[in-house]
Amino acid sequence: MRRFAPRLALLPAIMFSTANLTTATINDSSVITFPPSSAQKWVLPNGLTLIVHEDHSAPVASVQAWCATGSMDEDDHLGAGLSHILEHMLFKGTKTRSTNVIAQKIQDVGGYINAYTSFDHTVFWIDVPKDGVTTALDVLADAMMNSTLPPEEYLKEQEVIRREFAMGLDDPDRVTTLLLFATAYQRHPYRLPVIGQIEVYNQLTQEQVMQYYKARYVPNNLTFIVVGDVDAEKVHQQLIEFFKAYPEKSLKPVFIPEEPPQLGRREVHQEFPTELTHLALAWHIPEVTHPDVPALDLLSTILGDGRSSRLYGRVREEAGLAYSISAFSYTPGDPGLFGIDAIVDPKKREAAEQLVLHIIDEVKQAGVTAEELMKAKKISLSHHLGALTTMRGQASDIGSNWLLTRNLNFSRDYLDAVQKVTLDDIKRVAAKYLTNDNLTTVSLNPKGSLVAKAEGGKPISAGEIQKFELPSGLRILVREDARLPLVAMGAVFRSGLLAETAQTNGITRLMAKVLLKGTKTRTAEQIANQIEAVGGSIASDAGNNSFSVSLDVMKPDLKLGVELLSDVLLNATMPEKAIAREKEIQIAGIKQEEEQLTTVARNILRQALFTQHPYALRANGSVESVQRLTQKDLLEFRDRYLVAKNGVIFVFGNVKAAEVKQLFEQALGGMKPGELALTDAHPAAPLSKTETVESRKEKAQGVIMVGYRGADLFSPDRYALELIDEASSDLGSRFFIRIREQMGLAYYVGASQMQGLVPGLFAFYLGTDPQKIEPVKTALLDEIRKLASDGLTNEELTRAKKKLIGQQEIANQSNDSFGYHCALDELYGLGFDYYKKLEHDVDAVTLEDIKRVAVKYFRDQPYVLATVRPPDGSAAAKQK
Repeated sequence: MRRFAPRLALLPAIMFSTANLTTATINDSSVITFPPSSAQKWVLPNGLTLIVHEDHSAPVASVQAWCATGSMDEDDHLGAGLSHILEHMLFKGTKTRSTNVIAQKIQDVGGYINAYTSFDHTVFWIDVPKDGVTTALDVLADAMMNSTLPPEEYLKEQEVIRREFAMGLDDPDRVTTLLLFATAYQRHPYRLPVIGQIEVYNQLTQEQVMQYYKARYVPNNLTFIVVGDVDAEKVHQQLIEFFKAYPEKSLKPVFIPEEPPQLGRREVHQEFPTELTHLALAWHIPEVTHPDVPALDLLSTILGDGRSSRLYGRVREEAGLAYSISAFSYTPGDPGLFGIDAIVDPKKREAAEQLVLHIIDEVKQAGVTAEELMKAKKISLSHHLGALTTMRGQASDIGSNWLLTRNLNFSRDYLDAVQKVTLDDIKRVAAKYLTNDNLTTVSLNPKGSLVAKAEGGKPISAGEIQKFELPSGLRILVREDARLPLVAMGAVFRSGLLAETAQTNGITRLMAKVLLKGTKTRTAEQIANQIEAVGGSIASDAGNNSFSVSLDVMKPDLKLGVELLSDVLLNATMPEKAIAREKEIQIAGIKQEEEQLTTVARNILRQALFTQHPYALRANGSVESVQRLTQKDLLEFRDRYLVAKNGVIFVFGNVKAAEVKQLFEQALGGMKPGELALTDAHPAAPLSKTETVESRKEKAQGVIMVGYRGADLFSPDRYALELIDEASSDLGSRFFIRIREQMGLAYYVGASQMQGLVPGLFAFYLGTDPQKIEPVKTALLDEIRKLASDGLTNEELTRAKKKLIGQQEIANQSNDSFGYHCALDELYGLGFDYYKKLEHDVDAVTLEDIKRVAVKYFRDQPYVLATVRPPDGSAAAKQK
């Protein structure tokens, strides 16, 4: 379930018809203007609100039910997590549908259902292909009004939620956030976790939860939001029909105490099982509708959004005092927080904190530059536009706007206010709010590192993908999509783990990161400044079979985007200082992996499953291998793999294909041809026998993972395995029903796989109470054996097919994701239009195919069983 995380800048969101965006040119600067909201709103006779926004750009829709009740509304049971329990329980059975039928009904139409809880609202959302909208409305209406909260389901879900408590208490980021809010807020309910407090939660009864449900889930406290390829009036009539039997009810007002002004600095530092220090600083700021919020939001962007931000440049890059650092401006319905997050070396915490506060003082005294302010405004606009790329994103925008402000045009008004923010406004709000008396500082530190202290319009359709090939052999994919003034572009090249050895492990990721740290014509700071000054972003990454550089800009900045991408690919200098800094960051990431139990399990499983093969290696490498890497190693690796015949460029967005082709002919015409890499990649030697591996971690949960050798991307078994994966991972799967629902022994359970240029892996996994490892392991292996023997049922296969196809339609809304995956398909030899074959190839899979593949992979070959659990005798191992 999605959880509140203020590590992101949670700003208001735009909600309007994307078809009517216009680009005007004023004084040689491109300005994007927005029309009023085109959403339609109705209030039914029983007080229920319906908001519908038609968007026919993709054959999908997001259907959402927003209840204006969250953790702060729990009144006499404040801190119990009542709203969060209902998030889990509303789909456990209604007066007309039994347990599991709800999830299966949505999956039968190719949809996806989920929910999340926040301080002031709870949201249940369903993303579906357009033909599933009626079903989604029916299911949500039924759950809102008719959930029975079966006592036997409540008892099982209690254990599941206890596992969620344990997961949260194992996560240092999550614990830091909880500590920050518990320290900054003394009276307001924001001081308490949305999930509740375990001691209070354990006292709740099913009857109390039912009373809360009946009191708060009434029509006049609900808002339904539908965005997508729908008929608004038809949705309106359907909802009237669904709710005609449910009258308006009295809604008891809940007293929410105001948070008194903070009159002095608060500071709490705690120890935690971690190798790195997690530091957070925060100041109280007003609620979202306050006129100072636009300036505060822009200030957070200037300080901590992107590589060209002040904190990133000064604290991370120049001083080397942080591995990561960012700023946020959290402005909910009640007064929020302005904050800064950092991950630092324990020995550098105080120095990092002092430098951060020094930079804050500089802004309070001298303000910021006009260039920084203009860049922040463009970044703010770009972030808001990015939220509109999916139907779910648009629906979430509408929901937050309406629930918080009752103004469907709030985001437009907010962006108008952002554009009017002046340099004096930034300096004023910094001086007003970022004071020492208003400051809260918290940190989590490695055990033993602290000295004891006393304190504790008409939609526009996207075009077909066009492919061009330059004389050097570099392939370019272009998709014209004028729905939004955004452009997503990137480059992918064969390499990754398949190109590494134990001695060079981690080189692909290190090289990818250092590519952005300077070229023959630009420093790292200039690259970051140029892209972020236009509201864009640039990033790089590495995987099992490839590495990538991706870049996003708005339409007027296409040429700049091409220039920056090409400069990075052709002219990266990989400075020694940058290499040293990124090695520190990568090594810190390797250490952080040891805190994520599913990652630990996957790492030890892969090592046992692939032994000496590159797929046994870790994406970040090992501490020793990364430390050995030199500038010479990186340059040689780059020169071998970053060549024309080994790469594919994609540009998807508001562009013209001919212009894109011409720009890249000019910019990358001189790229060395080279050769296609990894054509001789070989699979790992067969696993001779079943093996068991284990890791002991001082955590409060256990993880079990069972891994088999899988298929490669070209295997005729590929889609049968993907369907088994889908059928084993959804909320109606046999694993989920038996182990989580019937036995109540796991918080999460599912399957995943890795398919590459050579055969990868297929794994089943779950998270559980460490004391229940043995019975859970027995149940998991038993279900795998049944699957290996019998395959899937017709119902499971039909549901998996619809889900697999539906999820691609939903995912392909985003040009970033769509372009990246088309480029990889082209790079790997499947063809850029491989996605078109998915529906046909998936539909062609039969029950006999599934059974044959299940026998082949899960019965006729050995496996690796990986377990992660606390050490015997530890406090975590004894936790109930």
